Amino acid sequence: FQLFLSFSCGGYSCFFSFGQSAEIDVVLNDAETRKKVEHKTEDGKKDKYFLFYDGETVSGKVNVTLKNPGKRLEHYGIKIEFVGQIELYYDRGNHHEFVSLVKDLARPGEITQSQSFDFEFTHVEKPYESYTGQNVKLRYFLRATVVRRLNDITKEMDIVVHTLSTYPELNSSIKMEVGIEDCLHIEFEYNKSKYHLKDVIVGKIYFLLVRIKIKHMEIDIIKRETTGTGPSVYHENDTIAKYEIMDGAPVRGESIPIRLFLAGYDLTPTMRDINKKFSVRYYLNLVLIDEEERRYFKQQEITLWRKGDVVRKSMSHQAAIASQRFEGSAASESALEQAAKEESG
Repeated sequence: FQLFLSFSCGGYSCFFSFGQSAEIDVVLNDAETRKKVEHKTEDGKKDKYFLFYDGETVSGKVNVTLKNPGKRLEHYGIKIEFVGQIELYYDRGNHHEFVSLVKDLARPGEITQSQSFDFEFTHVEKPYESYTGQNVKLRYFLRATVVRRLNDITKEMDIVVHTLSTYPELNSSIKMEVGIEDCLHIEFEYNKSKYHLKDVIVGKIYFLLVRIKIKHMEIDIIKRETTGTGPSVYHENDTIAKYEIMDGAPVRGESIPIRLFLAGYDLTPTMRDINKKFSVRYYLNLVLIDEEERRYFKQQEITLWRKGDVVRKSMSHQAAIASQRFEGSAASESALEQAAKEESG
C-alpha cells in the first residue's frame, strides 16, 4: 500500500494536489527607479505599467517560491520569454508575434527550496508602440514558465513601450479652400501638418463668401483605426475631441483664429501599417452647421508623434536609437536631448 501511494503521489501529484507547487514572480532590476505610465486596458480602464523604449535592455529576476517547504518540485525546465504580439479581436485564436525571445533559466531537474534566477534581454528591439484599440491590441510582456508534466506554472508581466521621434524643423502648413458654389467659400489654414502629442494646433478660418446662415462651427479630432486586409478590412472612427470655433453667423471677410491644445486628449502617435496588421490615423474635421441643421465638413489628415520627455542621461543613447528607428525620424542623440529641453522649458 505504501508503494502504491508513493507512485500515485509522484506520478500524479498535480492531479491529486498532494505534491509540490510554486508561485512565480517577475521583478525588474530597476523597478524602483523606472518610470511608470498609464495605459488603457481592453476593458477601457487605465492601469500603470513600467515604461520602456526601443533598444533598451530588459533585465531582472524570476523568483520561484515553493508552497510546501521541504518537498521537492520536479520540472522539465524553467524559462523566461520576452514577447511582442498583435491580437486582432475578430481573430482571437491567433496571436501574431513580431518579437519572441527566450532565455533558459534552469535545465530539467528538481527544486528543493525557493530560488531566484537572473535574466537579461540585451538591447531588445521594440519597434512599435503599445496600443489598445477598438479592434486590436499590441502588447509586450515577460512570461516566466516552470515546465511541468501535466500543467505548467506561468506568470506574465506586461510592460508599455513608447516610440520616440523628432521631425525636421521644415513642417509644411495645411491650407485648403472649401465651399459650395455661389453659397459658401471658406479658406482654412493650420500652422503645421505634423504635431507632437503635447503640441498646439494653431490656425485661422477665412470667410470669403457667406450666403447661407451658419449657426455653428467646430473642429473635431477623429481617430481612424483600420484592421485587417483585403475584403476583411474594418474601419473604426472615434471622435477624440470637439472644439467649438464659432457660435453665430459669420460675415464675409471675417477671420476666426483656432488654438487647440492636444495635451488634454487621449492620443497616440500615428501608426501606419503596423506589421501589416493595423493602422491608426488622425484627422482634423472642420464641421459647419446651418440653421436648417445641414452639415458641411472637410477632413484633413495630420501626423501625430511622441516627443521625448526629459531623458535620463543613462538612457539618452538608447532613446536616440529608438527615435531613429521610427519612420520619418531624423533624430540623433543631441537632437533628442534638445527636443527634451524644449519640452521641459
